[in-house]
Amino acid sequence: MNRSNCLLYLVTNSDHFTRERFLSVIEEALQNGVTMLQLREKEQSGRDFYEEALAVKKLAEHYKVPLIIDDRIDVALAVDADGVHVGQSDLPVFVARNLLGPNKIVGATAKTVEQALEAQRQGADYLGTGAIFPTQTKTAAIRTSVDTLCEVCRAVQIPVVAIGGLKQDNLSILEGAPIRGIAVVSAIMASPHPGKSARELAVMAQALVQKGHN
Repeated sequence: MNRSNCLLYLVTNSDHFTRERFLSVIEEALQNGVTMLQLREKEQSGRDFYEEALAVKKLAEHYKVPLIIDDRIDVALAVDADGVHVGQSDLPVFVARNLLGPNKIVGATAKTVEQALEAQRQGADYLGTGAIFPTQTKTAAIRTSVDTLCEVCRAVQIPVVAIGGLKQDNLSILEGAPIRGIAVVSAIMASPHPGKSARELAVMAQALVQKGHN
């Protein structure tokens, strides 16, 4: 398992899915190029999130892809996930690091260079920066320019992943940005063919990362 490979980072969205179909979509994505998986559930109870996380963890372990839990450090600890992702309104990075210990992954959202440097200082392993485009999952998210994304990438020594409304037909906006990967939600979760979409996105992400670091 490569803990630092953020090339194609899938953030889940279980809206409108049965549990069976939700797990099926995730498995197709894991089979076809997803390198990191974040389980994100803002509306579920702790018990439901825990049970879902256990099921998703089995898949992630089978395909040797790190499982990151969004926000809920308690759930991450309960299922022994590979890490947690915290936003600016969640518990601070250093608290997540203290609770999870040195061997787990702690990711953080950073929309500015100042936030990025602070997250790195507190022990973040990677950053998610966006929203590059408007999204359905975070309708109030403030957009982040590609210029700001590039500034964040150059300011820190940890991997930066672009996020926010990214799909096959708009990834070209990221050309030249020194990112380490892209994070997607609906480009895979809402796709009628999630495996095919994951394969396409993985190839495109690889090309973007190579171009951004040449």
